[in-house]
Amino acid sequence: MSLSLDMNNNKPLFSTLLFIAILNSLLFSSSLARVFKETTTVFDVSASSNRAQSALSMTPPQFHSHRLSNSSLSLPLHSRLAIHKHSYKDYESLVRARLARDAARVQSLNRNLNLALAGDAVRPNSLTAPVVSGQSQGSGEYFARIAVGQPPQSFYLVPDTGSDITWLQCLPCSYGNTCYQQTDPIFNPTSSSSYRPLSCDSQQCQSLNRPGCQSGTCVYQVRYGDGSFTVGDFVTETLTFGNSKSIPNLPIGCGHDNEGLFVGAAGLIGLGGGALSLSSQLKASSFSYCLVDRDSDSSSTLEFDSAPPSDSITTPLLKNNRIDSYRYVQVTGMSVGGKALSISSTRFEIDGSGMGGIIVDSGTFITRLPTDVYESLREAFVQGAQSLTAAGAISPFDTCYNLAGQSNVQVPTVAFELSKGKLLQLPANNYLIRMDTAGSYCLAFLKTTSSLSIIGSFQQQGMRVSYDLVNSLVGFSSNKC
Repeated sequence: MSLSLDMNNNKPLFSTLLFIAILNSLLFSSSLARVFKETTTVFDVSASSNRAQSALSMTPPQFHSHRLSNSSLSLPLHSRLAIHKHSYKDYESLVRARLARDAARVQSLNRNLNLALAGDAVRPNSLTAPVVSGQSQGSGEYFARIAVGQPPQSFYLVPDTGSDITWLQCLPCSYGNTCYQQTDPIFNPTSSSSYRPLSCDSQQCQSLNRPGCQSGTCVYQVRYGDGSFTVGDFVTETLTFGNSKSIPNLPIGCGHDNEGLFVGAAGLIGLGGGALSLSSQLKASSFSYCLVDRDSDSSSTLEFDSAPPSDSITTPLLKNNRIDSYRYVQVTGMSVGGKALSISSTRFEIDGSGMGGIIVDSGTFITRLPTDVYESLREAFVQGAQSLTAAGAISPFDTCYNLAGQSNVQVPTVAFELSKGKLLQLPANNYLIRMDTAGSYCLAFLKTTSSLSIIGSFQQQGMRVSYDLVNSLVGFSSNKC
């Protein structure tokens, strides 16, 4: 059976159908133009060069009076360089040290995930520095300032969205009576009137993945993928925030045997999704942080129960039933130069076995992407950056450029596609990394053979990242440090 139109008898119908077809064509073309229009952004090479030069001449500690919220629990946050004295001979050495710490961090995240998928208990993972850049931290790039005990004693701890246990180094140090080097004096439990060891049958102790018991006192242990570990008493203590608000009886680890990469910070603040994380123990409805440029001596804040910026671009926080600690988010794709990459919208989903997915992590430096996604991104970026002078690969990066002598250059935009078609467009400073003093820059993404993708702190610089724990949303807002 066929359908035909009599042109003479159906002129009104034919005219209407023709008008609709033309209108749809125009609308579709307009939509494509919006989605696939080539777009570029300016990368300020001069500003990047100036920050690199000032980073090496920085003389920590640089203390800045950052305004803290009176309505929420707030902590000052600094980059590692601003807190810990460095001994790097040049900028390349500094970048290499960051990348080495980053590799250990990613190894730790993948190790813990693999243990969880295999059905083994997961130990909280590697350190991350508070929001002061944390270069001497062994593993963290940012440090937060928080006070412990009564009377309060202030320490730099590394905020870590990938683990749950908050801990700090304590006297006495049991391994040969040797403590690792940290910026602040080591915490002595006998000097605090609010220090309380937890019993082995306490709810907090039983919430540990692998609780230990010694002389009736609960013992915690955390092992990281790089081989570092901390072991000590699991206790409750009073924590005092930057705005002088004190919260008693919070469970923390008092580490007496701490071995590995720990340098500079006194310990770690667990901000993962598990029951023992600080955000969970505070029963916080939200928390947020803003990571300043890691070459800067400026500071920002880590805040609990504060309202997110009104211009936040949000996407759902997701749960992986195999591991509570990691903060998974919904990402449906990526775009370069305004063009969507040819990848499935399900590429970053968590599958039924707990594999896949993408997390936002404060402790990872460089974003990790699946090999096919990375190669698609790289190909699109190279195509859109043909006006730049290509340089050879600079390990671990394979797409690099010589920008020596340049003040500003046009580069393709890079964006994550979030839920409901929303775009998180990154500043060029968040995806072009300076590698040396000569002016070499590389595309700051790395491919991974792991099923886990990670949005790292380099891509988060200058953004306030807000976690709405009530509505299970994560938000990103630029220039809110």
